[in-house]
Amino acid sequence: MRPAEVDALLGQEHLLGPGRPLRLAIDSGRLHSMVFWGPPGTGKTSLARLIATRVSARFLTISAVLGGVKEIRAAIDQASAARQQGVPSVLFVDEVHRFNKAQQDSFLPHIEDGTVIFVGATTENPAFELNSALLSRLRVYVLKSVSVAALTDLLGNALTRLGEDADRLTPEQRERLARAADGDARRALNLLEILLDLAPNGAISNALLDGVLAGGTRRFDKGGDAFYDQISALHKSVRGSDPDATLYWYARMLDGGVDPLYVARRAVRIASEDIGNADPRALPLALAAWETQERLGSPEGELAVAQALVYLACCAKSNAVYQAFNQVRELVQRQGSLEVPLHLRNAPTRLAGSLGHGSGYRYPHDEPDGYAAAVDYLPEALAGQRWYTPSGRGLERQIAEKLARLRERDRVARAGECDRP
Repeated sequence: MRPAEVDALLGQEHLLGPGRPLRLAIDSGRLHSMVFWGPPGTGKTSLARLIATRVSARFLTISAVLGGVKEIRAAIDQASAARQQGVPSVLFVDEVHRFNKAQQDSFLPHIEDGTVIFVGATTENPAFELNSALLSRLRVYVLKSVSVAALTDLLGNALTRLGEDADRLTPEQRERLARAADGDARRALNLLEILLDLAPNGAISNALLDGVLAGGTRRFDKGGDAFYDQISALHKSVRGSDPDATLYWYARMLDGGVDPLYVARRAVRIASEDIGNADPRALPLALAAWETQERLGSPEGELAVAQALVYLACCAKSNAVYQAFNQVRELVQRQGSLEVPLHLRNAPTRLAGSLGHGSGYRYPHDEPDGYAAAVDYLPEALAGQRWYTPSGRGLERQIAEKLARLRERDRVARAGECDRP
């Protein structure tokens, strides 16, 4: 079922359309080493084979799952022999991210001297999984999930190439099969193969199609980019106050097999980072959802997590505490150990008292309205500094108003001190 020419490879028009850099390189036969990064079943191996065919090169392949240094040396020896005969070699390394640093480094001199045109394939982010020396010698091309329309065409082409009657699957059944494949051409063909094996003759019933498609899961990788992309989408949906998108990404992650406790922990983080004092109820609610998931497990606890996520998405937002905390931590690292002002120091002994510890401290509970105006609590070098700026949304609007009143009292008190003879 692999395409025999570039135009027959479906779903990667952004790379192979007219005038695109990769298409120009393939058509001109002036190729470079590269890595294809994309989900499973998007045509990485097929594209590598097409490239080798286009330049009349020997196609050598290594799987990083099964191979090692021995297999790398054998492939390089074959490429060197072909080069002496004037034949270029395309070395296709599947799952290249599984090779360690030393194994990746072993390709470098052979890419440099032109022994091989290196073509890697990976489902993981090359920036994280390939070492910088190898990555600097490769052009990264991102392959996208195959669209439903392209997969529908793929299934029709497969029926034709297999000599099957195109009417064995109705247009609606083809679309259902394409959607179930979730952007993966290999999965689409595997599902078609199962259907044809179970119904060798005649039309395929909807009941049979339902049985074959039952239990399928959408694309998700608990440790890879799909995982981090989806949790990022969930977090940003909450931050953007979109409860529907929040529930969608949560359901997607559950469908892919995520541990709901991971999402519950992220909800607690969101409650502090993106909501903070704009709605202090968010944090205890997120903690309660986490505890409910721990006590009840799935599926009962998942609803509590969903409830918390929807509340977080709908309530007022503020990152004022998050920003202030980060600024202060950065300042502490730069400023070093500034002295605690004497009036704030503890005086547990007579010696400490004789040294002035606690001297001049004003106890706020003994002051009008429980506030000691014009008292500095920061080190002298930082007096007057402000980091926490309430957002003016939710409860923080009231916090901002209170802080403004207190600071006005500070101003008036300090002005009064300056006016004294």
